[in-house]
Amino acid sequence: MEFHISNRMSAIRGSAIREIFKFAADPSVISLAGGNPAPELFPNEQLAEIAQDLLKNQPVLSLQYGVTEGYTPLREAVKARLKEKERIDREGDDVIIVSGGQQGIELSTKALVNEGDTVIVEEPSFIGATNAFRSYGAHLVGVPMDEDGMNIEALEKAIEANDNVRLIYTIPTFQNPMGATMSVEKRKALYEVAKKHGVVIIEDNPYGELTFDGTKLPTIKSMDTEGLVIYCGSFSKILAPGLRVGFMCADKAIVQKVVVAKQVSDVHTAMLPQLLAYEFMNRFDIDALIVKMRANYAHKCATMLDAIETYFPKGVFHTTPKGGLFVWCDLGHGIDTLKLAPTCAANKVVYVPGNTFMVDMDKPCSALRLNYSTMTDERIVEGVKRLGVIFEKELETRK
Repeated sequence: MEFHISNRMSAIRGSAIREIFKFAADPSVISLAGGNPAPELFPNEQLAEIAQDLLKNQPVLSLQYGVTEGYTPLREAVKARLKEKERIDREGDDVIIVSGGQQGIELSTKALVNEGDTVIVEEPSFIGATNAFRSYGAHLVGVPMDEDGMNIEALEKAIEANDNVRLIYTIPTFQNPMGATMSVEKRKALYEVAKKHGVVIIEDNPYGELTFDGTKLPTIKSMDTEGLVIYCGSFSKILAPGLRVGFMCADKAIVQKVVVAKQVSDVHTAMLPQLLAYEFMNRFDIDALIVKMRANYAHKCATMLDAIETYFPKGVFHTTPKGGLFVWCDLGHGIDTLKLAPTCAANKVVYVPGNTFMVDMDKPCSALRLNYSTMTDERIVEGVKRLGVIFEKELETRK
């Protein structure tokens, strides 16, 4: 039978990252493609202890329906942490627990964007967000990224040149895919531009805790006096992604509509993962776990950057992240990294082609995203070395 696919879904492609995972399942393949946290950092023993206790002593709470807004003690703990760590404490805001930060983005779009409305995104940007916007028929407009974040002059021009601009989407800290961090000056400027034009900002901050040296810049949400910023966070990168526990902080009027939208989507985030997240924060030191993560990723990132400097052809651009999980490289010279990816896969190393993160995914792109979080030092170095040989041969053909 031939099925009739809805207009809103027919033009949306599955994530190339997920497709690459099929190659990565082969243990002989070195995957520099994913965005998974390091599994050796999962606090599995502590979570097992908590789960056993919950299922034995609080089975009804753990297994029964919950409220859409989220488990109240967890919501309060998130609010307290946002106030302490991010200086987010606006009186008119509220917090809802969502099924991963991705759902916060999707439900915000569902609540605020009509088909044909404009959503402005960083370019390159996170495909999970851009596909969420595409799924609601949004008109996507990309704003180029500088090394210190979104180009603010181009942002204002994009707002002025397009009708019905509803959202500006940004990952200001350790951006996916570039690893770049928006300067404080640009954060302030972005907020002022949004306020001037009455546009809501989605500030996506899944990596903000993963700063290598402990230095944290103020969130855009902490500057928000008007309720213009929707802040999306997650336990995926600081606890475990499989729990699918995230949170969203926004003006109460937005949260109320998101609650209704979530009731339609999944009623509420699963209770057992919410309880696991809350009890871990209550019984153990999540900040000590985050410190371990920072050291682990700082070391792996330095290993990758050293390997890039050693094995990549001279002149290949790369970012130098100060946190997060990603390095962005650009080969230049009109090379299409999507077309080059099968050659690399045949040599047992994979990355994510840059076109995946662009508004126009059909346009050739000479950039690529590398991830260092899940591989050992030896496999990071060997993977970069293999890529370097292939990139060098490709550049030779361009001379």
